[in-house]
Amino acid sequence: MGTFTKLLLASLGIVFLAVQWTLPSLHAESLKGARVLVTGASTGIGEQIAYHYARFGAQIVITARREHVLQQVAEKCLSLGAQKALYITADMAGESDPDKVVSFALDKLGGLDYLVLNHIGRSPFSMWEGDVEHTQWLMKVNFFSYLQMASKALAPLEQSKGSLVVVSSVLGKMSSPFVAPYTSTKFALNGFFGALQLELTMKRSNVSISICTLGLIDTESAMEKIRGVTNVPAYPATEAALKIITAGATRQPEVFYPWFTYFASISKDLFPSTSNYFMRNSFNYNP
Repeated sequence: MGTFTKLLLASLGIVFLAVQWTLPSLHAESLKGARVLVTGASTGIGEQIAYHYARFGAQIVITARREHVLQQVAEKCLSLGAQKALYITADMAGESDPDKVVSFALDKLGGLDYLVLNHIGRSPFSMWEGDVEHTQWLMKVNFFSYLQMASKALAPLEQSKGSLVVVSSVLGKMSSPFVAPYTSTKFALNGFFGALQLELTMKRSNVSISICTLGLIDTESAMEKIRGVTNVPAYPATEAALKIITAGATRQPEVFYPWFTYFASISKDLFPSTSNYFMRNSFNYNP
């Protein structure tokens, strides 16, 4: 590594740490009674998001596909201190379900302060073999349903000066093998909601958008997919969930977790060949 590259990375590191040091801190009391809708909340990151909001005393609506699991999560939220914990089942590939969920939350909570879009559809961890139909379905679940719910929620969020929180991935910043359909949906999310951020700012909207860029998180589904395939470290879902909540509550436009995902993101543009080399060699693969 040349001297210039070392100096550049060191400078970027200093800037990143300085920015992190000056970020606003979360005031737990600001979330007491907050009206929150969390998608993909039956397991993983979404489940942990719901539990954190519950501990802060929020009013929560959660959604996913499996009713019996949602019921268990809602009951635990109440035991943790949520003022309300309601659930509604939904299939985000359906034409009407995204709208139905937002309408349910608005009706039961009387408004909305936070919309946390976190759900994803199942996708194989494998080389793409030309399955266009699956990619179209995944784009519907992981991208178009986000747009549909955001569209429905923008007016009530405007009234409450609320926050729209989008859970994305470092794979929406840089490509990776084995997850081409998933990566395409996250690139789409970053592009659309990044543009919407700018538009809302130009219109002096009351709504903030926080885009959360996550690395590998230790959810059960993620660990099952990568077992024996890669040694990339995974980070706790409960910590990721708290970062996501903090981003929305403090109206940060973008947050990275874990911290090195920021450098992974910018390395793709600064050092594309090196970035691609490390990405290719992060997996155990023999053709």
